[in-house]
Amino acid sequence: MNQMTYLNNQFIIAMPTLADPNFFHTVTYLCQHNEEGALGIIINRPAEMKLGEICKQMNISYQSDSIAETPVYMGGPVQQDRGFVLHTAGDNWDVTFAVSDAISLTTSRDIIEAIAANKGPEQFLIALGYAGWGVGQLEKEMLENAWLNTPSGKHIIFDTPIDNRWQAAGSQIGIDINQLTTPAGHG
Repeated sequence: MNQMTYLNNQFIIAMPTLADPNFFHTVTYLCQHNEEGALGIIINRPAEMKLGEICKQMNISYQSDSIAETPVYMGGPVQQDRGFVLHTAGDNWDVTFAVSDAISLTTSRDIIEAIAANKGPEQFLIALGYAGWGVGQLEKEMLENAWLNTPSGKHIIFDTPIDNRWQAAGSQIGIDINQLTTPAGHG
């Protein structure tokens, strides 16, 4: 078998034909992809709650209404009761994993406390749960044309309106994701 190229720090974009409701029209930022599987955070699926509700559940006071109204995302179907924070790199928190030079993933309470006190990272995305794939599962799904991988873009994660992220991720490689269909001969 050919040497696998791992897709760390890339987006995988759900192809229009991917009907699984957990992933329909999603953009997932791959934080970890290796011989043991893959872990990613969906960046374009807002949850029904805001950061203020999470702060209340965690007994953390917040400094402003804008903090309370910060959207929370559904990061994926695995461990939806656990928080994950994608953020610009720089500060170190108790449990942080550097995905790239620009983006880190933190899972510890201290980052939520810092964000609530307006002392958090410059840019962040808070998600509940993650998307996970077992050994070889993501590679198999990619061969079945369920996903398209593209370079990641910090601007898409943090600055692009939620409803535009799926198309913006595809347009980075010059395609209109809405125009893609299952290639003839597959199926």
